[in-house]
Amino acid sequence: MKTGVKDEGIMFLFTEGQITNERFLVSINDLLSSGEIADLFSAEDEDGIINNVRPACKSEGLGDTNDICMKFFMDRVRKNLHMSLCFSPVGDAFRNRAKKFPALVNSTVIDWFYAWPEDALLSVAAKFLADVEMDTPEIREGIEQFMPYSYKIVNEMSSVILQRERRYVYTTPKSFLELIALFKKMFATVYGKTQDEKDKYETGVIKLTETGEVVSKLEEELKIFSVEVEEKKKKADATAEVVGVEKAKVEIENAKAEEEAAKCAVIKTNVEAKMKSVQADLDNALPLVEKAKKALEGLTIQHFRDLKALKNPPKDIEKTFTAALHLLCKHNPGVPVDKNGKLKSDNPWKTALGLMGNPQQFLDNLLEFKGAVDEDKIPSKNFAAIRDVLAEETF
Repeated sequence: MKTGVKDEGIMFLFTEGQITNERFLVSINDLLSSGEIADLFSAEDEDGIINNVRPACKSEGLGDTNDICMKFFMDRVRKNLHMSLCFSPVGDAFRNRAKKFPALVNSTVIDWFYAWPEDALLSVAAKFLADVEMDTPEIREGIEQFMPYSYKIVNEMSSVILQRERRYVYTTPKSFLELIALFKKMFATVYGKTQDEKDKYETGVIKLTETGEVVSKLEEELKIFSVEVEEKKKKADATAEVVGVEKAKVEIENAKAEEEAAKCAVIKTNVEAKMKSVQADLDNALPLVEKAKKALEGLTIQHFRDLKALKNPPKDIEKTFTAALHLLCKHNPGVPVDKNGKLKSDNPWKTALGLMGNPQQFLDNLLEFKGAVDEDKIPSKNFAAIRDVLAEETF
């Protein structure tokens, strides 16, 4: 209507992705070949068109009959309406459509798009990779130059396949843009994974450093105790030499000093054993923490809703929730505990169902559990309660 009534130029862009039914091309073929589509307008629409273009038709000195007005309208449409069809030559679809609807080729001007020059590919790669953080300019330059290089190699191999197999393999600018998008996606995934592993490693180093500081402090205290013991021993010896009468008392003090030295030796042995135990626990705990974290990240509210529907769950599920209840004692107010802070429930599954009454709160409580462990808010008895379960091979 705008092209014929208002005399405005309009371009109609039509891509092959919009062809949901091949009958669309019948109307487009008619429009391209004759400039009109039969029976497109109803009688009421034609009356409206005629009334709208009649003044312009008169001003052109063409008369104002209905036929002349409609012809004037269609001439304007042919002048102002420009169609742009975007079809891909890949496959047999375009060839078959050209056979069925010859106006797609006979009544159009075909624009052939040739391969981008290497400079243009390099410029596009640099622009789309500008927002990607990289360690050094050399790495960025190498990746940017690899993009047009890979595109060029694919085109060369496409020519080889055409010669050997008589088969076309098309590479388009869209393929190049998809290559860059795929690289950015994979780079972000790998970079994020590496960063997570780095963070975990740094956390482990911090834990080891803190443990080393504690051990160093204990060793310093042990040295101080050793010095004090040695001083007491010297004083006792001096007193024994000066006052022979007090020899018995000196021997008693000497025995006490030796006893303190023995205690210090025991403390040193315990400290070294504790350090080894802490290191072993840390080495064993890090993989389990990561495994548990990934398992928790996979949980959704729907999982709890599905589990809640089970009246008699499998033993493994019931055992898993029982272990979770033991760990959440005194951390989740909804978990019943006795005076010793241990789980107090004759039916742990029923208790778990009560917590799953609010699945979002239960899921948040589980996700916050690691932070509570890091802050030393979880009693050690909670972990002791599930040691037997963890030792099972099938758990």
